[in-house]
Amino acid sequence: MVGAGLSGLSAAIHLAARGREVVVVEAHDEPGGCCGSAHAGPYRFDTGPSVLTMPGVLANTFGAAGEDMENLLPLRRLDPFYRLSFHDGSRLDVVAGAQRMAENVRALCGPDEAARYLRFRRRLGAMFDAEWPAFIDADMTRLRSMARPLALLRLAAAGGFRRLDRFVAAQLTDERLVRAHTFQALYVGLPPGKALAVYAVVAHMDTVGGVYFPEAGGMHAVPQALAAVAEKAGAAVRYGVRAERVETDASGVAAVRLDGGERIAAGHVVVACDLARAHRGLLPDAAGDWRLRRPRYSPSCLVMHFGLDRRLPGQAHHTLHFGRTWASTFSALARGRPQPDPSVLVTYPEADGAAAPAGHATLSVLEPAPNLASGTDWDRLAPRLERRLLGRLAELGYGDLSAASRLTFDPRDWSRLGHSAGTPFALDHRFGQTAWFRPAGRSRRVPGLHFAGMYTAPGVGVPTALISGRLAAARILEGRR
Repeated sequence: MVGAGLSGLSAAIHLAARGREVVVVEAHDEPGGCCGSAHAGPYRFDTGPSVLTMPGVLANTFGAAGEDMENLLPLRRLDPFYRLSFHDGSRLDVVAGAQRMAENVRALCGPDEAARYLRFRRRLGAMFDAEWPAFIDADMTRLRSMARPLALLRLAAAGGFRRLDRFVAAQLTDERLVRAHTFQALYVGLPPGKALAVYAVVAHMDTVGGVYFPEAGGMHAVPQALAAVAEKAGAAVRYGVRAERVETDASGVAAVRLDGGERIAAGHVVVACDLARAHRGLLPDAAGDWRLRRPRYSPSCLVMHFGLDRRLPGQAHHTLHFGRTWASTFSALARGRPQPDPSVLVTYPEADGAAAPAGHATLSVLEPAPNLASGTDWDRLAPRLERRLLGRLAELGYGDLSAASRLTFDPRDWSRLGHSAGTPFALDHRFGQTAWFRPAGRSRRVPGLHFAGMYTAPGVGVPTALISGRLAAARILEGRR
C-alpha cells in the first residue's frame, strides 16, 4: 500500500481483516494524506476536509475489522449542518429533519417555497437512491459497469442528466435557496452551470444526511483511528518512508522499492496517492492510463487558519458567506482568475476543545482560487488575495485578524504537499472524468497494480475515498492478477 491517507487505510483494513499480509508505506510521519493537521504556536488546525458526511461508510470501514466506530471515534452531528449567510443580511440554518428544515425555509422564503422545498427534497432522495448503489458504491473499473439500463433509467427519470443549476431552479424559485443547493458543485470542481444534476447527491448528503465531526481530535482523528484499526488488524504501517518505484516482472507487479534502497516484495500494490504524480516516476511506463493524457484539474483554494484569543459565541461550525454575485464568480475561475466576489466558507470547530488554549479558539477560512495549471502568477496574487480576505472577514464581523496567529495555504503550498496543479481537489468531475471515464482503479497492462483515492472513481470526498479503498481491496480479494 503506497499512502496512508483515507483510501489507503481503508484498503489496508479490508485486506488485513481478511488475513492478507499488508504493508503500508507513508512518506509523512503520520497518517492522513490530505486529511492532515498543522500547528501555529498553541493552535492546531485541520488542513484537509472539514465536512464529514455519510458516517455509515466510515462505520462500515471500522466494522470490516470487527471494530465499533462509536468506541474508537465517536461523532457528533452538527446543528446546524451549515449556516448560510446571504449578501442581503438574511441567513438560513440547514438543520436535521424535513419539517424543521421546511420551517426555516418558510421563515426565509415564505410558505409556497417551503412546499416546493419539501417536493424538491423528495426528488433529491429519489436521485440519491438511484445513484448511490449503482454509480457511487460500485466498482467502475470495467466499461460494462456503466451498462446498467434500469439504474440509468431511474437516474434519468430523477433528472440526473440535466445541468445542476437548471435542475434546481426548475423546482425552487428563491435565488437564495437555489444557491443553497448548488454551491456543492464546487466540491466536484465545477460551476453549477457545468455540473450534471447527478451531483445534487452531494447536496443530499450535506443537507439531508447531515454533517458530522469527531468528538475529539478534529478531522485528523479520522485517519489516526483508521491507522490504529489497520495495525490492530495486522497491517504494518511504516511512516517516513517514501516509495520510489513499483517494480514489475513478466507476470506483473513484483515489488516496491523504497527511497533508502529497500525492496518490499509484493503480489499486489495499491497506489493511494496523487495519481498524476505517481505516473511521473513511481509507476512503470506500462501503467499509463489514457484518461490522464489531458487531465482537467479542479480549481484550488486559498485557506487561512487563525488562532483567536477569544471565543465566538453563537458562531456555527460551518458558515458559508455568499458573495453578492454568482455566475461571474464561476466564469472568472474558469478563465484562471480569482473570483471577483467570492463566497467563503468559515469553519469554527468549537467542538475540538484541544485545538486551542482555554478561552481561545481556531477559525479556518476557505476561498476558491485558480490552480497552478491556469498559469496564474501566485507570487504576485497571493499577498493581494490575503489582504482582500482579511478585509472581507472584518466586514463580516470577525474583527481585524491581521495580527492573529495564522497559517496560510495557497496553490503553491498544495503543490509542495504533493498535489498536482496545486489543487487538493484532484481532477474535476466533468462527464469525461466521471465513473468509468475517471482513471481506472486497476491497471490493464500491469497485473496486480491497483489505484485508490480521489483520482479514481467514485471521486473526491471523505466517504468516496473510503469507498475507493474498499473497492481496491475487493478486486485483490477476488484472487485474480
